[in-house]
Amino acid sequence: MKMNMQDRRVKRTQQLLAEALIALTLEKGYEEVTIRDISERADVGYATYFRHYPDKDALLTDVLEVVLDELIKLLQQPEPNADPALAGTILFHYVQQHSQVCQVLLQSRRSLGLLQRIIGLGMDNILSDNPAREGSLVPVEIAAHHLVTAAIALIQWWLDNRMPHPPERMGIIYRELIVRPTYLVAFQGIEPPPRLAQ
Repeated sequence: MKMNMQDRRVKRTQQLLAEALIALTLEKGYEEVTIRDISERADVGYATYFRHYPDKDALLTDVLEVVLDELIKLLQQPEPNADPALAGTILFHYVQQHSQVCQVLLQSRRSLGLLQRIIGLGMDNILSDNPAREGSLVPVEIAAHHLVTAAIALIQWWLDNRMPHPPERMGIIYRELIVRPTYLVAFQGIEPPPRLAQ
C-alpha cells in the first residue's frame, strides 16, 4: 500500500514537471527554459527535480518518448484495405488532444532524434506490409519516407495554423494528398479504397 502511494506521488511529480516544461517551452523556447523555471512552475522543490531527472534533456526525452510510442502505433495502418482517411482522422484526433506536446516535439531541436525514430519506424512498418509496384519509377524506400514525412509536415502545418479544419477533414486531406497518390505510384496489390462521398 505504501509503495502504491509512493508510486502515485512520483508519477504525479513527474506529470507536474512535464506539464511545466511543455508550457514553458511553448512560451519562451526550450533553450531558454531552466530547471529552476520548471521546478517553480510545477511547484516542486529544486532538489526534488534532481531526484527524478539528472537534467532538462532527460525530462524532455521522457515526455516525448510517450508521444513517440503512441504516434508510432497510430501511424501504422491497421489493415491493408482500411480507408486511410480513418487512420488519418485517428491521428489528427490524437494530435488535437495532445497539441502542446506535439508542438514541442516538432519545434524542439532536442527532439530531432525522436522524429528520426518516428520516420524510421514508420518507414519500416510501411515497407514490411507493402510490396513494390512492378515497374514503378519510385523506389519504395523513397515512397515510404515520403508517406511518413509528409504526414509529419501536414501535422506541423495544422498546428502552426491553429487547427483550422476538424480531424475528420484532415483525415480526408491526408488520404487524398499523401496516401492515395503515393500508393498508386509505388506499391502493388493495395489500391486505396474508392473515393468516399465527402
